[in-house]
Amino acid sequence: MQNLTNKEEEIMKILWKLEKAFVKEIMNEIKGDKPHYNTLSTIVRNLEEKDYVGHEAFGKTHRYYPLVTKEKYRKKFVNSSMVDYFDNSYKNLVSFFAKEEKISVEELKEIINLIENKK
Repeated sequence: MQNLTNKEEEIMKILWKLEKAFVKEIMNEIKGDKPHYNTLSTIVRNLEEKDYVGHEAFGKTHRYYPLVTKEKYRKKFVNSSMVDYFDNSYKNLVSFFAKEEKISVEELKEIINLIENKK
């Protein structure tokens, strides 16, 4: 699975939300500065070339849909982040969030409970 640019990832988030969409519907969901229609169309076609997106043809118009689930992409993203930024250590990952105060003691207890009950 190829890496996505920030813009491609933004478009994938929209497609995961909408499930199926024409370029104009994707455009309507973009927050802030909107790219030109042709630019957005090119980004979607790039996603198709990377096998993230498929399409249904309606004459000259295409309706796009995700081929990669959000969960599958999340797993790839987290795994590559673990290797690149946390020395492939979940302990380092959780420690990072704890030090940044992005995770509470209650949430950590819930995680421990999940781990213990999975055994």
